Amino acid sequence: MSYLETTRNVYRDAALTPDVGLCCTTNPVWELPGLKIPRIMQEMNYGCGSTVHARDLTNDPKTLYVGVGGGMELLQFTYFSRQKDGVIGIDSVDEMLEASRKNFREAEEMNPWFRSDFVDLRKGDALDLPVEDNSIDVAAQNCLFNIFKTEDLKKALKEMYRVLKPHGRLVMSDPICEQEMNEDLRNDERLRALCLSGSLPLKEYVKALTDVGFGTIEIRAKKPYRILDPNNYPTDELIYIESIEVAAIKDPMPEDGPCVFTGKAAIYYGDQDHFDDKKGHILLKNQPLAICDKTAAALSDLNRDDIFISESTFHYDGGGCC
Repeated sequence: MSYLETTRNVYRDAALTPDVGLCCTTNPVWELPGLKIPRIMQEMNYGCGSTVHARDLTNDPKTLYVGVGGGMELLQFTYFSRQKDGVIGIDSVDEMLEASRKNFREAEEMNPWFRSDFVDLRKGDALDLPVEDNSIDVAAQNCLFNIFKTEDLKKALKEMYRVLKPHGRLVMSDPICEQEMNEDLRNDERLRALCLSGSLPLKEYVKALTDVGFGTIEIRAKKPYRILDPNNYPTDELIYIESIEVAAIKDPMPEDGPCVFTGKAAIYYGDQDHFDDKKGHILLKNQPLAICDKTAAALSDLNRDDIFISESTFHYDGGGCC
């Protein structure tokens, strides 16, 4: 049995018998006017963060969500795109698709504005999406891609890149881990399916995104997630896992490499009312400017004593230098 089949079996069981907190911490539940989320959706909330951000969802975007779970994030996406088939949900597990259909019927009873046909549920695989090229404004996945091994992760990301429109965005939440995991952990198919032992270091995770062509990466949040301890897992050391929320934007790749925002800012505090680096970056006096890591390095190389550059906060909400 392959690790992907193990994963399908885990989530087939979770569809038939909801398992609160099966693999992940509970997603944030959006509190939006007029949006009521059925309890069953919350119980089947198998994610490690949120991929639903209002600033991504303006102008009735065509949205794709891979790995439907109980349908909660699909319902939240439809709140911003109330049109027939405005949101596409893809899953490889028949039982999960059927559970979502049932949950959407309950959501219709609770939300007068919602119709089940706002969501187009499709049987499919993240490695071969049944979606046309350049047709999606916002694609999302939550706590799924970390399960994939290297070659499958490349395929899944290439598929997301393929279906996105130019300047479209892939919004993701996944566990990451900066410590090295031993082979017993890496090769444990169930721990991988439970969103634990497939966790990559942040740099490798970002590189996987930029390698397929995403020109802009936003790290929007980094939070504590899980501990793998020697008493309960095959490890001799305590392993700390975090979860991140990331947006990868299908911008053209800059000649000098991708713009990766990790929550750094620059503050000019010199004698003038602003500083202009003559490369498109203007720092107003004592006004923080969010900057990508590339710009942070370039400003640091100037060796000025009137520009402060913060460390990465791993929180970025737009308005940056690029």
